[in-house]
This record gives sequence, structure tokens and C-alpha cells, in this order.
Amino acid sequence: MKNLRFLIILVTGLIISSCEQNNQKQYIQLVNPNATEKTQELYNFIQDINGNYTLSGMHNFLGKGSDYSDQLEQLTGKEGIVWGTDFSFCVEGDNAMRFQHCGPANLPAISQERFKQPRDTTRPRELPELEFLDITLQEARDKSIQEAIKKYSEGHIITLMWHGCFPTEGDCCNGSSIWAMENRPTPEQWDELVTEGTELNDAWKEGADKIAAYLKQLQNEGIPVLWRPYHEMNGVWFWWCNHKGEQGFKRLWIMMYKYFTDVHKLNNLIWVWNTNAPRDIPGDEAWDYELFYPGSEYVDILAADVYRNDYKQSHHDDLIVLGGGKPIALGEVGNVPTLEILEQQPGWTWFMPWGWILFVFDEPEIVKEIMLSEKVLTLDEIERDSNGKYRI
Repeated sequence: MKNLRFLIILVTGLIISSCEQNNQKQYIQLVNPNATEKTQELYNFIQDINGNYTLSGMHNFLGKGSDYSDQLEQLTGKEGIVWGTDFSFCVEGDNAMRFQHCGPANLPAISQERFKQPRDTTRPRELPELEFLDITLQEARDKSIQEAIKKYSEGHIITLMWHGCFPTEGDCCNGSSIWAMENRPTPEQWDELVTEGTELNDAWKEGADKIAAYLKQLQNEGIPVLWRPYHEMNGVWFWWCNHKGEQGFKRLWIMMYKYFTDVHKLNNLIWVWNTNAPRDIPGDEAWDYELFYPGSEYVDILAADVYRNDYKQSHHDDLIVLGGGKPIALGEVGNVPTLEILEQQPGWTWFMPWGWILFVFDEPEIVKEIMLSEKVLTLDEIERDSNGKYRI
């Protein structure tokens, strides 16, 4: 009888164990097989909310602390979960204010109040008077890394990017070095850039080494990062834009992935390939996603930037198809998505307004509605334990 009872208990236990294994969610693994546990846990959480919730966020300019995140909280009474900033650059030249929207370290953040003043809409908007800040790029980056550490300790998720000057120009340049439009690298220069041992490739490594050092600081603090370098590559404005096909942008992305992963051993990065939503506007085009996709073996999350309040269904659906089921996100937005948009496009796992643009182009009531909705998660609605596991 005892043997029969033992057998029943044993079989029951095996059945329960089997059911638990069958019911256990199978998560997509990060493309870096050496990713830290906390980094994978963040990726798991993003997969958990996929299709059910969207994380709120806010971008802050380099060296300016959490100014715009604070303004969002003041407006809505809620804090965004995703805290973003940029490794950026220092801008030079008399026309520097033309590039203020990129958030250079040595220009002040534009006050949202300034743009709320009535103006003559038949004339171009006047830029504020040029004023350089007395701060170096290193000082601004150091300040923002410390702010990122602080925000992570408060429960935020960190996302970082890099508006970088063309490699031969170092950390400080005229904004047209970045916002290059038709002055982008020639095919010959592009080939040199991504070829090991060339002068241009060495210059790129020098700049990349500085960025890697800051990311290592965060890795040492146990902080995972949603890393979205060379964003909007399918547009026509940055120097890394509009390089199509197998010999184009794909080579730059893979080069950075391998350099940061294999050489710098950065295992705290979730690689976010961040496009612009395709559009056919003369002089402001953004081409189809797939012309610039480096391959799913190098991408964890696919994102799109949506400006002009242009939330086409294809912007959402085409990313899902291209990624083969990997999470998608809104890397930058000018206007927050409405509840109706999130109902129709439930795959967006986070959205991040770009600094002061949110307060200029969105009505306060719309921003409040989305931040207070059940569909959108704010900082007070998630918890993270010491192992990096999240729960709502």
C-alpha cells in the first residue's frame, strides 16, 4: 500500500511538473548570448506587456537632467517609465540654433513657454538667440550618466542614443556634419568607414570607445540599457541615413554590434533598431524598413519614430512582420498616440516624446488622457525586484 501511495504521489508530481513546464512562457532570447540576467529580465518584461500595455516615456536633452520628464509629471501627475537621453555632441558655428532640436550639449533647452506665445503663422518660426553653455561634452555626458543611474534606482527603464558627428570631426562640429542631408558620405567613404584598419574606421572606433566607456559604467552598476544607435537610418537627413542594401547601413550596424559585444564585452544592451516611419514627402522622405534591416540576429527590438502625428497602420504592422514577432516600439514621437491608435496598434511596447516638442504640438488634455489610461503604464504601476524582474 505504501508503495502504491508513493507511486501515485510520484506520478501526480510528474504530471504537475509537466503542466507547469508546458504553461511556462517561452521568451525570445536576446541576440547577445552573454547578456546579463537583468538585461534578459527587462526584455522578458517587454515581451510580457506586448499587446496588452504600452510603457510611457520621455526624452531629455544631454546634461539637462530630467527637465522634460519633470514637466511631463507636472502636467499629468504621472511619471513616465522609460527615461531617455542622448550621448549627443557639441555644436559649433553661427548657425548652431538650427540644430537645437537635436539636443547638443552646449545649447540650452528651449523653454516650452516660449513656443506658446502667439506668432505670425505666415512666417517661419524665429529661432531663439544663439547662446552657448559653458560645459564640455564630457561634463555633460558625466552628468547624464549619473542622472541615468539615479533614475534607474527610482525604478525607471533607461534608453540611450547617439547623435554623433561624422567620425573625422570628433565630438564637436557644425550641426550640418550630423544633419547632412545631401552631403552624406560617398559610397567610397562608406566602404572605408566600415573597413577594418582604414583611417576612417579608426576615427569611428575612437568615438565609439568613448560611448562604450559610459555604457560600461552602467553595466558595472547592473543597469540594462535600451540601446538605439543611428536612429532614423531610412530617412534622408543624418550622415548615416539613406545607405540602402547589403553594402549600406547594415554594415555599420553589424560593425557596431560586434565591436560593442565582442571587443568591449557590453552585455547590458538591448539592441533597438530604430527607423523613421516611412513617408513620401519631397526632401523629407523615409524609405521602406526592409531596405535597411541588418537581420534579426543583430536586433532585439524594432522601433519607429512617428512625427507629424502620422500613425499609419502599416508603420506598426510592417515592423511586426519584418521582426518575425520580436517586440516593437515608438522610439520617438512628436504627438503621443491616442487611445484609439493604441487600440488599433497594440504592439507598441513603449512611446517616448522628444523633449519640448510634446508640449508644443500636443494638447495638454490629450497627454493627460493617455498617461492616465489603463492601457498605458506609468512609473507607479510597475515594480522591479533586486534580480531585475518586473511585475505590474
